[in-house]
Amino acid sequence: MGKFGITFGVFAASAIAYALYFDYQRHNSKEFRQSLKKSEKNYLKQSEKKEKKEKKARVEQLKVRLLASLEKEPVPKDINDKEQYFMKQVGQGEQLSANPGKEFESALCFYRALSVYPNPTDILGIYQRSVPEPVYDLIVQMIAIKPPLAIINILGDASIDTTE
Repeated sequence: MGKFGITFGVFAASAIAYALYFDYQRHNSKEFRQSLKKSEKNYLKQSEKKEKKEKKARVEQLKVRLLASLEKEPVPKDINDKEQYFMKQVGQGEQLSANPGKEFESALCFYRALSVYPNPTDILGIYQRSVPEPVYDLIVQMIAIKPPLAIINILGDASIDTTE
């Protein structure tokens, strides 16, 4: 038996001994069980806190990117321009949604198309059926951040604060 065999045997015996010790403590020591439960609760609490923080950061980043994009390229006001703009944005959104990693850009195109569409509830229903779910979720978040004028008109001016 070589050095490797002896080393492996010692390592395996140590691992088995630790597993037996851990199992014994888990079954027979009330304090050990309590410390395991406490550790698990702390871990779950920390992971939940981290998840909330990450979600808040993603929403804030989405808000900044959306507002910067809308400021850089405003939505047209003329009816003829709106029709061409709608078709262009939907086409770009469909192309981008096929590419992984382009979810934000795709959602932004669909959001822009939604903002010029006269009946946004209809187009949202179409988006829900035809657009990939991550892109649709981003569109809904964008609407929550900055509702298009057509949606504000449907819901009424009193229900949404657009000063954000």
